[in-house]
Amino acid sequence: MDNQVLESTAERTFQYQSSLPALPVPDLHDSLNKYLHAVKPFASEEEFRATVAIVKRFEEGIGQQLHQKLLKRAKSRRNWLEDWWLDTAYLEVRVPSQLNVNFGGPTAYVEHCWPVRDGTQLERTSLNLWFTLQYWELIRTERLVVHKAGAMPFDMDQFRMLFCTCKVPGVNKDTILNFFKTESEGPCPSHMIVMCRGRVFTFDALCDGRILTPPELLRQLTYIKECCDGELEGDGVSALTTEERTRWAKVRATPSTGAPQPITVQYVNELHLTFYSTKNGQRTFTTVSLTVYKSLTHLALTGDPTIRWGDKSYNLICFSNGTFASNCDHAPYDAMVLVSNGYYVDQKLRACGGVWKGSEVVREMPVPEELIFTVDERVRRDIALAKEQYTKSDLQIVSYAFSSFGKAAIKKRKLHPDTFVQLALQLAYYRLHGKSGSCYETATTRRFFHGRTETMRPCTVEAQHWCRTMLNPTATVSALCVINKALNAAFSKHNKLMAEAQDGRGFDRHLLGLYLIAKEEGLPVPELYMDPLYTKSGGGGSFVLSTSLVGYTTVLGAVAPMVPHGYGFFYRIRDDRIVASCTAWKSNPETDAETLFQNLCTSLHDIMHVTTQSQL
Repeated sequence: MDNQVLESTAERTFQYQSSLPALPVPDLHDSLNKYLHAVKPFASEEEFRATVAIVKRFEEGIGQQLHQKLLKRAKSRRNWLEDWWLDTAYLEVRVPSQLNVNFGGPTAYVEHCWPVRDGTQLERTSLNLWFTLQYWELIRTERLVVHKAGAMPFDMDQFRMLFCTCKVPGVNKDTILNFFKTESEGPCPSHMIVMCRGRVFTFDALCDGRILTPPELLRQLTYIKECCDGELEGDGVSALTTEERTRWAKVRATPSTGAPQPITVQYVNELHLTFYSTKNGQRTFTTVSLTVYKSLTHLALTGDPTIRWGDKSYNLICFSNGTFASNCDHAPYDAMVLVSNGYYVDQKLRACGGVWKGSEVVREMPVPEELIFTVDERVRRDIALAKEQYTKSDLQIVSYAFSSFGKAAIKKRKLHPDTFVQLALQLAYYRLHGKSGSCYETATTRRFFHGRTETMRPCTVEAQHWCRTMLNPTATVSALCVINKALNAAFSKHNKLMAEAQDGRGFDRHLLGLYLIAKEEGLPVPELYMDPLYTKSGGGGSFVLSTSLVGYTTVLGAVAPMVPHGYGFFYRIRDDRIVASCTAWKSNPETDAETLFQNLCTSLHDIMHVTTQSQL
């Protein structure tokens, strides 16, 4: 995405949707064969033999029956996985989603035109919002450029979910409400929600059909801040969105709260800005950008729950020292949507130097309206409990830049930068824990209709062999050719599996589909899914390393680990550096995000040394 055009008039954003190919169902034998290769790094010889027998019985028996039913389902749907994935990965999950599912992180402007500076919050927020609204208008008018791989268009449907979208809690299953419409489809909600000191305000982002200018947005934000300064804090109803999903659904449905009506029908479902005014030194950052990144990432994922609505598709959080972060529900879309938006705003701010150079005229318009929620004492106790539970989060977050080299040096050695980082992470985990780590890496399937992601498993037999060869204490300088050969094999296998996953030939989503067919048919859970190696290798969402390349832009985010003994690892790759956010649970004695990152740095140097020496 770096250096590419983000606006287009030659093509319309959604023009290729009707011509995108359907998501294919992979070949059963191929999927099971890939599965066996994926579990092998975690199995003893005896365990692997047992799993081979289980897979054989599955393929010759119930697996073949389920596969045929899946093929039949795929004939009547352009994406056989879409509804299942949304339900299984997000809407049926009952754990608190704001901490365990949402992603978030800092904005990039702190590195250039907007360094930390007190007293700039409102002015900067107004310009930030204006560019964000320009992006909203790009999607509305279908001028956002179509993402492509070469000449191949990608599915753009997820961009409809960035604005005007909210997840609504249910007792057993949540739902997604989306009110976005393109200009050709009709009117689209245009108001904002602003949250400040536990209170909630709204105003329309349009006046006479035109987006408010930064001076006009500044006037609205100033009014809200003045309403809140010196006053008691509000009830902070949004803290309830941090709760366990069923509990939140029951509290929300209680008639005495009066909350369901405005939340569901009109307000919080639309474009949502969370506005946080810090006081008395509650949040201070140094001027060192990496320290700021770490602090902002922590605040984005675990900060004050009363200044973000955890079920919203997009929360922009604005701090009193002129820095920004975001927190977003993962259910409606994947991170690349926010990356695109964040990169657009970043480039626009860079181009104008972070200064508005247009008209200072402020039109006549209504002042913001405060939304009042009728909250009784019981609900106030629920809010207090939600705040207490959320602030006890023991999520460890580190965010650092490895600046010794980046994409340019890696590509000079004819290596794929993403694979380089993934293999370094495998080596770092092995060095730290003395064993291989089951790993999930995001592979996009957006070349297909409504495609989202497939799992690519970086912990291959080849990667494990390379790690063991690299860490062999008896290895000598003469073993360099052996190490390099093992490294090249690991690179080749990773690249092959990633390409196949992106082409709809991964196996994890296929196995999920077969499992869900059995569930829908009321059949017993097949033996394959009960095999200990299924979970040990990462099956069922039990990956120890949950990773994703955020891209090659200035945007970075973070996510919590999938499992108690795991890590979350988001990273971006620039020409001269690799920037990563790593998370772990402090309460687990096995993991430490800081140590893993330091081992990653060592491993990056190790791979560069091996590849450099081999080319001499």
